[in-house]
Amino acid sequence: MIAHLRGKLLAKHPNQAIVETGGVGYDLTISVPTFSDLPAVGSEVALNVHTHVREDSLALFGFLRMAEKQLFEKLLTVSGIGPKLGITILSGMQPDEMIGAIRGNDIARLTRIPGIGRKTAERMVLELRDKLQAPVSEGVLSTPALTSVEEDVLSALLNLGYQRPAAEKALAIGTRNGGKGQFDTMFRAALGALSK
Repeated sequence: MIAHLRGKLLAKHPNQAIVETGGVGYDLTISVPTFSDLPAVGSEVALNVHTHVREDSLALFGFLRMAEKQLFEKLLTVSGIGPKLGITILSGMQPDEMIGAIRGNDIARLTRIPGIGRKTAERMVLELRDKLQAPVSEGVLSTPALTSVEEDVLSALLNLGYQRPAAEKALAIGTRNGGKGQFDTMFRAALGALSK
C-alpha cells in the first residue's frame, strides 16, 4: 500500500494531481481544499495517500493534511459512501465544519453538500458522530471544568436522550441564564434552550 508520496508536482487540477517520484508519475485524486493549497507546478510536494484497491482498479487519493486523510477514511466506513463521493464531500465543506455538523446532528447543513441526500446525511451522523474527535476550536470552548451541579445537569440531559454537543451548548446557555449553583434553575434554563 502506498501511504505517502514526495516528489515533483507535474500537474494539478481541482480533482487531480500528478506527482513524479523516482521517475514514475502517480495520478492522485484530490479534494478542492488540497488543490487550493498545492504549490506551483514543478515544485516539490508531499502528499498523504489513501490507496483504494478494488478487483478491477487501484486508485490513489492524495491529501496535504493527515487530518483530511483520516476524515476521508472515516467517511469510507459509512455505508453508501465510496471514495469518489468521499472526495466530493471533502470538497463541499471544511473538515472542522463537517465534524461539527456530524457531531451536532446538523442534517440540514450536511445535505447542502452536492451528492449528499437526507438518508446519506443521517447515516453519516449515526455512524460517525461518536467516532469523530471534536475540532480544536470546539474543544477549546468546552475546556473549562464543570462544577458538580453542571455535571449533574449535563448527565440529566444526556439521560433524557439529548446528544452531547446539544446538551453542552444548552448547559452553557442554562448557566448564563439560570445562574450558577442551583440544579433546578440551570436544568429548566437548559431545557428551555433545547426546546427553542
